Amino acid sequence: MTMTDPTETILRLLLGAVLGGIIGFERQSHGRPAGFRTHLIVSLASVLIMIVSDDFYRMSTLNPEIIRIDPARIAAGAITGVGFLGAGVIIKSGLSIQGLTTAACLWIVSVIGLAVGSGLYVPALTAFSITFFSLWILRRVEVKVPRLTYKILTLTTEPVAKEEDVTKVLKEAGANIANIDYEMDRTKNEVTYHLSITFKNKEVISAILERISELSYIKRFYLRG
Repeated sequence: MTMTDPTETILRLLLGAVLGGIIGFERQSHGRPAGFRTHLIVSLASVLIMIVSDDFYRMSTLNPEIIRIDPARIAAGAITGVGFLGAGVIIKSGLSIQGLTTAACLWIVSVIGLAVGSGLYVPALTAFSITFFSLWILRRVEVKVPRLTYKILTLTTEPVAKEEDVTKVLKEAGANIANIDYEMDRTKNEVTYHLSITFKNKEVISAILERISELSYIKRFYLRG
């Protein structure tokens, strides 16, 4: 068994760079931290890792007594390394988590690169097509699908305010209350409610703010998610 043909090697590297770069361009166009260059390099590195792994395996078959190579180990190392990159782009802010799709893109780009490096062009191109379709086309469908939004509403009120009064206002605005925590400050003579609320329509936020602003016993409030 011989080493991978130089022309074939260049073809695989170029194809891996193109496929990874296209997915990275889509991520960058939406302002994600891991964009065009990152995805291109990850895919290119995965292709090269697989080529090296494949060539080492071919060398080991020439004389198994001198060298024995398991090609799967090097590929597994590539996936592990991409895991660290993926963790770096995931950001948690309050109840929301951002960067999961970009982390998944880095992962699939790496796998596509490994497939290209192995010469599995049809699986690589198929996976690329499905990935790009899900990012570019399904994004438009996903935007139109109503989703459940989670927010944390903090209300600081006078002691005369009752829990029933607060929850009634939120329910009338269209929000569902998942959880309520309390905090009392006897020095300032005020009660603070920390409410975890959920809703599907964006208009609910405006309705909540409008209704809360009309209540005289509420000293201050803020909404975060």
